[in-house]
Amino acid sequence: MTSIDPNSPVPKYFQLRTIVLDLIESAELPVNAAVPSERELCQRYGLSRMTVRQAIDQLVAEGRLYRVPGKGTFVARPKIEMPLRLVSFSEDMLARGLRPGAIDIARRTLPATVLLARAFGAEPGTPIHVVERLRTANGEPMAIERAHILASLAPDLLDRRLADRSLYGVLEAVYGLVFDAGDQIINAGVADASDARHLKISRGSPVLLLERRSYADGTCAELTMSTYRADRYQLHTTLDVPRRGRIPSR
Repeated sequence: MTSIDPNSPVPKYFQLRTIVLDLIESAELPVNAAVPSERELCQRYGLSRMTVRQAIDQLVAEGRLYRVPGKGTFVARPKIEMPLRLVSFSEDMLARGLRPGAIDIARRTLPATVLLARAFGAEPGTPIHVVERLRTANGEPMAIERAHILASLAPDLLDRRLADRSLYGVLEAVYGLVFDAGDQIINAGVADASDARHLKISRGSPVLLLERRSYADGTCAELTMSTYRADRYQLHTTLDVPRRGRIPSR
């Protein structure tokens, strides 16, 4: 699509959105390139200022464009697809050709609350290691991980260097802890002041909240609650069509 069709049932703002996306996909507008101004887009496509702004606002909300106050609107980097499988952050970033990083925020050992104990299938008060880290890709903040590990499975974990290391890698190499199954819940949320500061986003920005339980030989050994930047991640999954059962003949 290179022009606006006034007779199309598709709204004009959505047609313009498609045109801008085509320019991005064809690399005519590369990452961090400035998008033509609203006035220029109005003149080029014969649209009202309100229609153009609606299209640009939509692309900004989708994370395809970003605004810099006083400078204009620019093309955002493509989002990273979040893996819906049991894989460490470090392993996932390396597979994408990115350099994973980890910066310590806090670490401590706490007695399990009733809620944590239920998740681990343990007794309340069971010692749990808590490791909070900022995860980065090529130096850019991507997520905050708050990992909870049964202290009995990794007694001296908090004494070990974890910066810029895969936690899963340390657990396997040092303690022989290999995760063979897991489950994950993903919710939408907004960044509080603390998380926003670490992730270098505005307070109240949309984030993805992940709660993942990892199992080793049928035992829940790790529970991680993570906050991911929604402007840098998107979810992708394959949908299978269920087989329709045949109606038995009489």
